[in-house]
Amino acid sequence: MQKNKVELMAPAGSFESLTAAIQGGADSIYFGIEQLNMRARSNSNFVFDDLPKIVEICKANNLKSYLTLNTIVYDHDISLMKSIVDAAKENGIDAIIASDLAVFNYAKKTAVRVHVSTQANISNVESIEFFAPYADVMVMARELSLMQVASITREIKRRNIIGPSGELVRVEIFAHGALCMAVSGKCYMSLHSNFASANRGACIQNCRRNYIVIDKEEGVEFEIDNEYIMSAKDLCTIDFLDKVIDAGTTVLKIEGRGRSADYVYTVTKCYREAVDSIYEGTYSPAKVEDWKARLATVFNRGFWDGYYLGRTMGEWSNEYGSKATKKKIYVGRGLKYYENARAGEFKLEAQTLSVGDEILITGPTTGVVQTIVTELRVDDKQQEKVKKGDVFSVPLEEKVRPSDKLYKLVDA
Repeated sequence: MQKNKVELMAPAGSFESLTAAIQGGADSIYFGIEQLNMRARSNSNFVFDDLPKIVEICKANNLKSYLTLNTIVYDHDISLMKSIVDAAKENGIDAIIASDLAVFNYAKKTAVRVHVSTQANISNVESIEFFAPYADVMVMARELSLMQVASITREIKRRNIIGPSGELVRVEIFAHGALCMAVSGKCYMSLHSNFASANRGACIQNCRRNYIVIDKEEGVEFEIDNEYIMSAKDLCTIDFLDKVIDAGTTVLKIEGRGRSADYVYTVTKCYREAVDSIYEGTYSPAKVEDWKARLATVFNRGFWDGYYLGRTMGEWSNEYGSKATKKKIYVGRGLKYYENARAGEFKLEAQTLSVGDEILITGPTTGVVQTIVTELRVDDKQQEKVKKGDVFSVPLEEKVRPSDKLYKLVDA
């Protein structure tokens, strides 16, 4: 990473996403293991035994690794929390991301670097001073404007607030992805309705559903123009990323540990290009338009500015689920790769596939490959279309593996 250049942090919920983050140009990744992270309910979590491999991959690709340990911690969690911090230190993880003071306390005792999570709701420079003995990087509350962020970063320099590393405390903000309707993600709705605490990583996202409001005294139902009154649109800062960087932000975080590898690749790649263009002096409205069109192809609930520009207090999605302009359909799996022919062999397990179709290939080592089918061969004979059950080959520059999944991309 270029000195003094903003750090681009991507989510990694699987080895596929980790590889995708590398392909997209991330400077760092963040991930969770086992429990005690804010995606504990998700299938997208690594385990203790994955840590050596994750660190090995990150170091080989000059990537920093951050382990999330950012839930509320109860007394019965202390033993597990300490085991996770110890494992982070033993395996050479660059830092842990936390919000509970118990984690800060133990990490300081064991000399493990800490980043303060957004769940700590840091909204002012006094809080920065308070956490400085524990943490080198602090994620700002999501409700701050860029003016407030800029004021905090100026004060950090003026007061010379130093973290445990001996350097000025760095400020991190969320740049892209899902936004929770609650203040900095602290919500109790899922706990009250389903005994699944969002603050323990078990949120069922029932705020994303549609509701009818009823007057309890008379039983009158109120019709609301937008039934999804608690489901915020996704944050997107790519069209004012220059302002984000000018505010003194030094780490940009992409949300999405529960998202697919193609989401991680596309979003990381767009923001990598945007960051680089700002430093190169080529950032422009035409490029922004292209990036936003590409970002719209993967999972999103529609985009808004968050609270950074102070234009609106909130923008809500008007439908359930994704508004992605592209939809992926699983059609088959990888079999082998022919180095000399530069072709991948697959078995079609569903649908049909034709020359001219857009395809997506994902895998733990492959990461993400997206291309157009230029040729199809069955038994070394050219075909315009293949059907379910066919074993076929496609010209590919990238190597494919037996663990890879093949998708067809269609307009949503």
